[in-house]
Amino acid sequence: MEEDVPGLMVNWVDSWQTLSETWRVTLAVFAMVLFTAVVAYLVSKVILFMERRFSATRNLWDDAFLHAVRKPAVGFVWLQGIYWSAELAYHYSQAEIFTANDDLLSLGFIWLLVWTLLGLIRQGEIMLASPERVQRPMDYTTLTTISKLLRAVVIITAALIVMQSLGYSISGVLAFGGVGGIAIGFAAKDLLANFFGGFIIQLDRPFKVGDWIRSPDRNIEGTVEQIGWRLTTIRTFDKRPLYVPNAAFTTIAVENPSRMNNRRISETVGIRYADVSQMAPIVSEIRSMLESHDEIDTSQTLIVNFLAFNASSLDIMIYTFTKTTEWVKFHAIKQDVLLKISQIIESHGAEVAFPTRTLHLPDTLRLAAADDLMTAGAAAAHQAEGGHVS
Repeated sequence: MEEDVPGLMVNWVDSWQTLSETWRVTLAVFAMVLFTAVVAYLVSKVILFMERRFSATRNLWDDAFLHAVRKPAVGFVWLQGIYWSAELAYHYSQAEIFTANDDLLSLGFIWLLVWTLLGLIRQGEIMLASPERVQRPMDYTTLTTISKLLRAVVIITAALIVMQSLGYSISGVLAFGGVGGIAIGFAAKDLLANFFGGFIIQLDRPFKVGDWIRSPDRNIEGTVEQIGWRLTTIRTFDKRPLYVPNAAFTTIAVENPSRMNNRRISETVGIRYADVSQMAPIVSEIRSMLESHDEIDTSQTLIVNFLAFNASSLDIMIYTFTKTTEWVKFHAIKQDVLLKISQIIESHGAEVAFPTRTLHLPDTLRLAAADDLMTAGAAAAHQAEGGHVS
């Protein structure tokens, strides 16, 4: 390892005889660490300067690369400087602790490379998903999946290289992994089912992050916040997080209201039987109102018809679709439509029906009741005058 020590520092320590060797080595190590700190600071400032200059260019990948490499570059300077300092100390002390310098240097280089690649993947993910940086941003769910796969590849590859650097045989590790994978597969079948469930979600894309989904088979409804390899996180409408294993989505039906084209207004409005003569003009005017409404999509099905003779009302079916799919705006439009329907009914002198019941009596019963009422009235008048009725 002695040939790796900077010759200038060795010559300086050997030639300067003013202090003892221990002090000379200590000062040399201190000077090298200080020099490393200065170089690291300068490297950081240079890369920051380059980032500002390249941010004005149209190429976005240079910005992503410089931002991802800045901290690993500073780490590289510190790694090399500390390595040389340790080598210089080992050149004069021969302490056993410094015998691991080469291995630590190799592991440090691997770690810095992984740090750089992971940072580059992260910057690419941010850049490709931002509508401010690219004209056609990628879907966030797809981008997250790709970045997770790339991270897994980088980390697994780095782990194998580290094991090879430490003297372990990669072929033996892979053979052990093949045998162990069978045992793990049996022991963790649910985990694997969730993993492949997440893969199927990414492949079929029934929903993505930000979608409102619900399942008629399970009590699942809310907004998708995250699609992981084992769990999908859904924020319910009462703001509680709901964690659903991905394997569940391979066996249940899932509705995705976020992908609807329109929202439907389906109502039944009843008027009184006494207003039957106004039914035709009311229906016609309601249909004209919907056809001219700015928020109603007339290219979709639009039905306004006299529907049925109900127990207490004459029912009108109203079936149409709004242009918007926004939940809050839809209800504002629906309110406007219902109020206009009420105004149309009132303008024709009709009324919205409510449950009523009419009691019809035979004529003879009505006459007998009238006679009894007259007799009771005469008796009451006579008693008021002080007489009596026999």
